[in-house]
Amino acid sequence: MKRYLALICLVISGYSTAQDDDVLKTYVSHSINELREFVAIPNDATEHADINRNLTWLTNKFNARGFNSSILPTQGESLFFAALPMEDNKPTILFYMHLDGQPVDPTKWDQPNPYSVVLKSKDGNQWKKQPFDSLANNLNYDWRLFGRSTSDDKGPIVMLLNAIDLLKRNNVTFPFNVKVILDSEEEKGSRPLPKAVKEYRDLLKADFLVINDGPVHVSGKPTVVYGCRGITTLTLTTYGPMKPQHSGHYGNYAPNPGFQLAQLLASMKDAEGKVLVNGYYDGISLDAPTTEILKNVPEDAATINGYLAIKTPEKVGGFYQESLQYPSLNIRGLGSGWIGEKVRTIIPESATAEIDMRLVPESNGNRLKDLVKTHIQNQGFFIMDSIPTKEERMAHEKIITITEGSVTNAFRTDLNNAYGNFLVNVLKDSFGDDVVQIRIMGGTVPIAPFINELQIPAFIVPMVNPDNDQHSPNENLRIGQLAYGIKAFYGILSTKMN
Repeated sequence: MKRYLALICLVISGYSTAQDDDVLKTYVSHSINELREFVAIPNDATEHADINRNLTWLTNKFNARGFNSSILPTQGESLFFAALPMEDNKPTILFYMHLDGQPVDPTKWDQPNPYSVVLKSKDGNQWKKQPFDSLANNLNYDWRLFGRSTSDDKGPIVMLLNAIDLLKRNNVTFPFNVKVILDSEEEKGSRPLPKAVKEYRDLLKADFLVINDGPVHVSGKPTVVYGCRGITTLTLTTYGPMKPQHSGHYGNYAPNPGFQLAQLLASMKDAEGKVLVNGYYDGISLDAPTTEILKNVPEDAATINGYLAIKTPEKVGGFYQESLQYPSLNIRGLGSGWIGEKVRTIIPESATAEIDMRLVPESNGNRLKDLVKTHIQNQGFFIMDSIPTKEERMAHEKIITITEGSVTNAFRTDLNNAYGNFLVNVLKDSFGDDVVQIRIMGGTVPIAPFINELQIPAFIVPMVNPDNDQHSPNENLRIGQLAYGIKAFYGILSTKMN
């Protein structure tokens, strides 16, 4: 028994002996092979057949580890659910990840097929392709695996599977019941999720939720995030002449929709980036203890500004973490007429801005959209939800069409929650390093339905490298993060709560 406990302690404490390190590398190597196999299945959520092939792969892999798995139909793509055999006397942990990925444009990638993983090493400032058989004698943790969803989120799924393998190899008794729910439409906003969570409430019942999405802190330290911002969107379109007109004939006469839209957008923020829409920041206050927690996150403005290549950040909050505690108002796309080689000397027919608003728990997405619409109305615009007719154009001086997106709510768990403390302590013991605790992250994970319906606390425990380029061309996963993820899952699933 003592020998068994000693082995477990060595594994949890970071594989401190050469033998333990070799064991870990064996599972990392196996993870690479499984990840290549998994990524090879395209996972664009707009392609139903692709999602089904992913669900089949997951069913086979989880069942092989002793899970009981189910495909849960929704109003959209099905969810994947798996659970190890349940024991009534154990608390239950529910893991959330997603199996779908962002669409790809192969012409933007530095490899022919984004769904065929490419191994690369860093050569100065360039990435150099390596053959996979070179890993047999040199499992270099700094090399990268390039491919869609290597980091977001197929990598973490493979990490969990291989951590389960290692736990079973070491005959570890799980202190938790383990459930896993994998979303098929996270990159599309998870619209079917709220109703699905309500429908499958009994199946998903758990004591706490762990989300394994997104990157660890830029410092590379173990990270626990207690919340994430929500999101909603607006599409704004202004109008000029009924069809594009010659700028020589009608310049100074026909209203230009680009200028109308630019003036409207400029009225929404001041020169320092603060939103001027009345009531936008209502209900948000940060006391001294909260501000201190935010300041404890190890980052500095010079590093962030250098990464962004900006001289001066906006002034919503005094520093980066503080800025994330407020809802944002962002122009994510802007267009009118033609540009570049196709430019024409015309007055455009219309101009469009795509707006996204990141939400915090104190801000209601529908309320913020109403505030923005009131602001637009106060700027003299007649608001419509469709393209105006000729008669409508001639009846109003300034017309705008507004199309509203759905709302994904924010969430934030108390920083003193017992399950959060458990996760922090496990990661600290597993890696022998301080854990970065983040009150709320800037991005969005559709977790609010679980919190609202299941009434459980939720935490994000990210696994992948911060420079993974998720959602972008050349998405990648550092090989060392596979080792990190296996160790993190191992520590969580082998440690009993006090």
